Amino acid sequence: MRRIGAALLAMLLCVPAGAYDRVVPGAALQFPRDAGSHPGHRIEWWYVTGHLDAAGGGPAVGFQVTFFRVRNPEAESNASRFSPRQLLFAHAALADPARGHLLHDQRSARALPGLVEAATGDTDLRIDDWSLRREGRGYHARIPAGTFTLDLTLESTQPPMLQGDRGFSRKGPDPRHASYYYSEPQLRVGGRVIVEGRAREVGGVAWLDHEWSSELLAPEAAGWDWLGANLDDGGALMAFRIRGRNGDTLWASAAVRPANGTTKGFAGDQVRFATRRTWRSPRSGTAYPVSMDVQVGERIFHLEPLMDDQELDARASTGTLYWEGAVRLEGAAGGCGYLELTGYAERVPF
Repeated sequence: MRRIGAALLAMLLCVPAGAYDRVVPGAALQFPRDAGSHPGHRIEWWYVTGHLDAAGGGPAVGFQVTFFRVRNPEAESNASRFSPRQLLFAHAALADPARGHLLHDQRSARALPGLVEAATGDTDLRIDDWSLRREGRGYHARIPAGTFTLDLTLESTQPPMLQGDRGFSRKGPDPRHASYYYSEPQLRVGGRVIVEGRAREVGGVAWLDHEWSSELLAPEAAGWDWLGANLDDGGALMAFRIRGRNGDTLWASAAVRPANGTTKGFAGDQVRFATRRTWRSPRSGTAYPVSMDVQVGERIFHLEPLMDDQELDARASTGTLYWEGAVRLEGAAGGCGYLELTGYAERVPF
């Protein structure tokens, strides 16, 4: 009854940016306030990814949990509590190399206090029985999906990592194309995963991104490549590029933070993504560069996926078809993370 379709989301993304709160440089992020929702902005997401090892051994698996919030200004004049002023979407996936393909589920609903909401003031998100909220020194994610359940605690071990210029993250040559953006790397994970009724205790490491914006990508942009990685030495790496419709890089940015160190930013030609190997989806026919070299300054990070088939079909909710996968960093700089590849099937809508 409360499901929201991709067609409605596409309509909302056509609303002029002037209807929303602006993203401006120089605004100081404050915590825990800015860990919560920012309902005046157009779109916002909380994105948790990680690698898990079973307590009894066995190969690592990847997981991701994402909550999206979208503002609907057209409904704000309606006083009904059922008016869809805020829309929420959620994706969850489990990448198990033993299966060779993703287990995936998604939810969408209009905001309804007590059932579907993104709270202000701190992280507290829910769509019915799916939830992500701050508890104690970290977070608790509970996702009872169709074929799997994630019940995970994520303990903060490092302070937030502000991306871009103290949290103001440019997404193109025009400074209007920007977001507020911070990450929490090196989250210590514990809990359990249930797949088809079989539970196993897990531990591992995760990464949280929180980003909110009111501008869409530049018209000439097709999509992006993004990497968030926890390095084995306790450091953290974030890198992305915005690709044009012809495949060229329109904008690129990266940040590296040593364990307990200071974040160093990189931009432009200091950030390069080079394809090592592609994989073509047997379902959509889309080719994705699943194995890559990411150069940040003088360092090159070699990425290999835990498994090739990590294509995620979210056309029923957010209208996107993309590759979002668990990867290992190999070579001199080891680590684990997630690689997101959008706009390879068709232009991403936001």
